[in-house]
Amino acid sequence: MAATALLAALGVTALTACGTDDVRDAAGASGAPAPKTVTLVSHDSFNASKEVLAQFTKQTGFTVRVLKSGDAGEAVNKEILTKGSPQGDVFFGVDNTLLSRALDNGIFVPYEAKGLDRVPAAYRLDKEHRVTPIDSGDICVNYDKKYFADKKLAPPQTFDDLVKPAYKDLLVVENPERSSPGLGFLLGTAAKYGDEGWQDYWTKLKANGVETVDSWELAYNQEFSGSAGGKQAEGDRPLVVSYASSPPVEVLYGEPQPKVAPTGVSTGTCFRQTEFAGLLNGAKNPVGGKALIDFLISKEFQEDMPLQMFVNPVAKDAALPELFTKHGVVIDRPQTMAPEKIAEKRDPWIQQWSSLVLK
Repeated sequence: MAATALLAALGVTALTACGTDDVRDAAGASGAPAPKTVTLVSHDSFNASKEVLAQFTKQTGFTVRVLKSGDAGEAVNKEILTKGSPQGDVFFGVDNTLLSRALDNGIFVPYEAKGLDRVPAAYRLDKEHRVTPIDSGDICVNYDKKYFADKKLAPPQTFDDLVKPAYKDLLVVENPERSSPGLGFLLGTAAKYGDEGWQDYWTKLKANGVETVDSWELAYNQEFSGSAGGKQAEGDRPLVVSYASSPPVEVLYGEPQPKVAPTGVSTGTCFRQTEFAGLLNGAKNPVGGKALIDFLISKEFQEDMPLQMFVNPVAKDAALPELFTKHGVVIDRPQTMAPEKIAEKRDPWIQQWSSLVLK
């Protein structure tokens, strides 16, 4: 909801499958061969271990094919444009900031997943079960610990801090029209300052030298000085909109692996994000798609997910790995917003934001 380019890109992946009754049941009345592949369409940050995907194949007989389709906003828009003739069977990665756009455009068909009772009701935002909650995370400003230590400057902790002169020209954010983290950060400011006050806040943020790029990938791994990728790219922005779970990424993939995360989280700048999966309208393999959605909320997948995509599981019986509990940050009071309000305000707010910040 986060996710990192420090992970090797999956591209399109497939695992060998064997036949099962489920596959045979998927055959049409004409007796035509049933599809043995189920295609998961997702944003570029999807990842899963081969071992866990192999479990799904062993259990169901379906090959898993992963098709990455850009940033979350871009991926959702592609599915809207191909509604009825989707690229795959299941879409993963639509979050609460974009959910109403997907639902209003009818890209999903209802399916109540097996095991959904293990997911708290607070995450189940669609009563018609067109989507199933899979993970949650908090979009927050991250900071480069070394930069602030060298400058003997306390890192910002709140939205108010970010507009102070001490932090001028330090922050890079993502365009909310193109990026899910960017949209989450915009909604966080609107939740904090109100329907009108957020515009004044962004006017101040722009005057304080905020930089805007199109994607999380560019912001975090090119412009941010605290990430491994940013260091290689000689990024010069020590503040970036990312996730509360980003610091464990830097520990896991550090060479050598540090004992303490080199990045921190500004805990007063966070917005809660939940990601969903849904069966695509027009899926060629709906039987396989339903089985895959069931698997995405299984204990096996939920416990694999944190170290693959650096998000929190939603299933109550899924445990977090030690890396998360040791180096991650728990956000007790993130900003939130009702899905109905997001649906009403999102597009007008994005237009207003563009006029304020990009012109």
